[in-house]
Amino acid sequence: MRTKFSSKKNVLVYGAGDAGIQLVLSLKNNPEFKVVGFLDDNKDLHKKVISKQKIYSYSNLEKLIISKNISLVFLAIPSIGRIKRNKIIKRLNKYKLIVKTLPSISEIVNGRVTISDIKDLNIDDLLNREQVKPNIKLLNKNINKKIVLVTGAGGSIGSELCRQIIKLKPRKLLLLELNEFSLYKIYEELSNNNKNQKIIPLLVDSKDQANLEIIFETYRVDTIYHTAAYKHVPLVEENICSGVKNNVFGTLAVANACVVKKVSNFVLISSDKAVRPTNIMGASKRIAELYIQGINQQLKGKSTNFVIVRFGNVLESSGSVIPKFKKQIQEGGPVTLTHLDVTRYFMTIPEAAQLVIQAGAMGKNSEIFVLDMGKSIKIRDLINKMITLSGLTLKNNLNLNGDIEIKITGLRPGEKLYEELLIGEKPQKTNHSKIFKANDAFISFELLKEKLLKLENLLDNYKSAEVKNLLKKTVKLYKSNTEIVDHIYIEKVLNKKQNNKVL
Repeated sequence: MRTKFSSKKNVLVYGAGDAGIQLVLSLKNNPEFKVVGFLDDNKDLHKKVISKQKIYSYSNLEKLIISKNISLVFLAIPSIGRIKRNKIIKRLNKYKLIVKTLPSISEIVNGRVTISDIKDLNIDDLLNREQVKPNIKLLNKNINKKIVLVTGAGGSIGSELCRQIIKLKPRKLLLLELNEFSLYKIYEELSNNNKNQKIIPLLVDSKDQANLEIIFETYRVDTIYHTAAYKHVPLVEENICSGVKNNVFGTLAVANACVVKKVSNFVLISSDKAVRPTNIMGASKRIAELYIQGINQQLKGKSTNFVIVRFGNVLESSGSVIPKFKKQIQEGGPVTLTHLDVTRYFMTIPEAAQLVIQAGAMGKNSEIFVLDMGKSIKIRDLINKMITLSGLTLKNNLNLNGDIEIKITGLRPGEKLYEELLIGEKPQKTNHSKIFKANDAFISFELLKEKLLKLENLLDNYKSAEVKNLLKKTVKLYKSNTEIVDHIYIEKVLNKKQNNKVL
């Protein structure tokens, strides 16, 4: 059935350059959208007609919205930087419009713009900084013509890392993943898009050192990126032993296998939550860091270059709040926020992956690298922007007729108001303008090994409270901000109370 002309949405295309003209032509017979004009900041173009569409000034927008019943604006300026793009979006946000955009010029296939290139504005479009430009030499150093392995290859960070790695033409890329479906998805995607590349899916637990050693020797692995970890703060808080076992002893198994089989490069993916941790996830990542620092101290770089990369929240990764907020907005709200003042550092998934690769190429002595991520962002402001980008308005005391309300739920177990990226003072500059080296103190390897033996025993016997206490003693800056909420621990306590009542 043909769509009625009257049911089409009236659209303005922002940008009367080549991309905008191509977009208008591709929308000519579209059943959903009707282009009714261009917007452009170039005064010389105003009132002219291109592709049968008049070019208007932004100053006419308010009148155009009313007279032409505009509901959408397609931003068709793919060559501009993020800061300039953000200024335009901010101007458009004054009106109740849905804004969609074209990707960057490098992402548009064959330089030709089509309707399929239009996408919803991502929240990463609103980061208050330009995306960090990668150093090509650093990207290639440990990957090009090398045999590369990624643990947790099916995760949001691991999978993007694999996408970036495959572009750099490794001899082989090994995808190591415990989750069968996640492994299938990333393997299918990479295989379909890279027919001539050697990609090997390995369904393996990263805690299985014996199996890892066989793999490292069989494939003669050169470089390993260890992304496999449990990172969701409340879930790890509720599953203490599983979280610590995976995050700590998974790292130990991979690192030890690297030493035994003389793998050249090992990169640990760590987190801002390892800095003065208030939760089990952060404390477990800090112990993983301490082990990598300690093992390097013992080896003095004889066989493996160990490197640690620590970064903040990754936009739209699994477990990120962004997909949840999007869903809540689509369902009409409310959007749930833990605290009005909660702030976070953010980067895009491609940025995170490129940072890992570049920092890994710099390191030699288990240094901790961090990214200059600009200013931290208030989550409340992020939600407001997401609501506005959806063509909706915030409902609050100042606007009772708004569309979407924000509901405050309270901080979750282990959650911080603010995140940090460094422990030590005066971070050192590196060859990359946006990557810095942290100066963090660490404990002796012998003392750490003693504590890890105790920790392993406690984990095997599922002693969550004792595990938490040992983490506090090992990670001096760890200060928990919650009581134990581990499910098995709580159930054991309840059973004990009930048994005592019976007696």
